[in-house]
Amino acid sequence: MTAATYQYVDLPDASVVTTRALLTARENIADTVAARAMMCIHGGAGFGKTLAVNTCLRALEPGEDVRKITFRARPTARAVRYELFTALDLAGEPPRHPSEFDRLLKTALAERPRTFLVDEAQWLNGEAFEYFRYLWDEPATQLAIIFVGGEGCHTVLRREPMLSSRIFIWQHFTRLTPSEVLDVIPLFHPIWADADPEDITFADSHAAHGNFRAWAQLTAHTRTALTRTSRPRVDQELLRWAFSRLA
Repeated sequence: MTAATYQYVDLPDASVVTTRALLTARENIADTVAARAMMCIHGGAGFGKTLAVNTCLRALEPGEDVRKITFRARPTARAVRYELFTALDLAGEPPRHPSEFDRLLKTALAERPRTFLVDEAQWLNGEAFEYFRYLWDEPATQLAIIFVGGEGCHTVLRREPMLSSRIFIWQHFTRLTPSEVLDVIPLFHPIWADADPEDITFADSHAAHGNFRAWAQLTAHTRTALTRTSRPRVDQELLRWAFSRLA
């Protein structure tokens, strides 16, 4: 897997914070990979799913061969085949016939253990999920699969008994609670390290709402405001200016 981009925006000095959800994901992913199983991580946009999974999977490399696949539209089984062909760096031209393509993929996947991170899995329909199950069920393949996506991912998987019965672990990402915000955000970026807890709560209740992506965006705008005004620390006037950019 290529080096991960850990922040949602270009945000110097930001840190990956070990939240409760990230710790749980670390355990769940390690157990799923060890069992060569399938897992589903799902939740709302901006809750930190992909960041957490990338962080956890990078900790397993280079001992684990991790390949990432991301879908931006609803793929057919044919499209999934081509994505796998590319992700596996297979040589030559992709086979034209499905049966030949399947044999090629199964042969490649039997060579050694691998883990697939399937991101934006809310775009997958039953046919696409079924194709991953088809490859995973092959006795010779040594696959672990981590599906990461919005709630649509969970809905489709639960609707297909053949698929949902094979999911080893389900993990639901949710918003940071107000108490988690006060614990996590001062560690996320230096501008919050000496901020008044009341100002952090004010920022969360008016703009970020426990959403890590929103916090990253808010932090970028607040950092700009601090630079332009030369103020030493965050205050509510600065925050209101940052809020105006997020409206």
